[in-house]
Amino acid sequence: MILAMEWLAEAAEPWFDPNTFGAWFGAIGGGVGGSLIGIFGAMAGVLAPKGKGRTLVLGGMAAFAILGVAILGIGLTALFSGQPYGIWYPMVLAGAIIAIVCLAVRPGIAKVYRQAEQRRIDAESLRRG
Repeated sequence: MILAMEWLAEAAEPWFDPNTFGAWFGAIGGGVGGSLIGIFGAMAGVLAPKGKGRTLVLGGMAAFAILGVAILGIGLTALFSGQPYGIWYPMVLAGAIIAIVCLAVRPGIAKVYRQAEQRRIDAESLRRG
């Protein structure tokens, strides 16, 4: 087992320049990705209580969660294949944060949509008398 790990550490050529990759991944993944997820959060906060955009908001959160799991998987692959810290760490960190946040928030957003639907049904029953 130890020999296999030493072989992986020696055999692994860095996929990218760690400094350049960390800077670009941080700028694009953190800046652009974080902004997009923030926009989806704002959309959820505005649209969910009104019962609007359910498919867009919940589908987008699910898509971001899947993307986060994929990035996390690539980062863990980089870690276990002996890539330098500057390559695996940004992917593991970003993937874990994206996946955990999106998976944790999605049930709460779905609950708000269910409450909005129930309010709509209650209002309709009051109109009919």
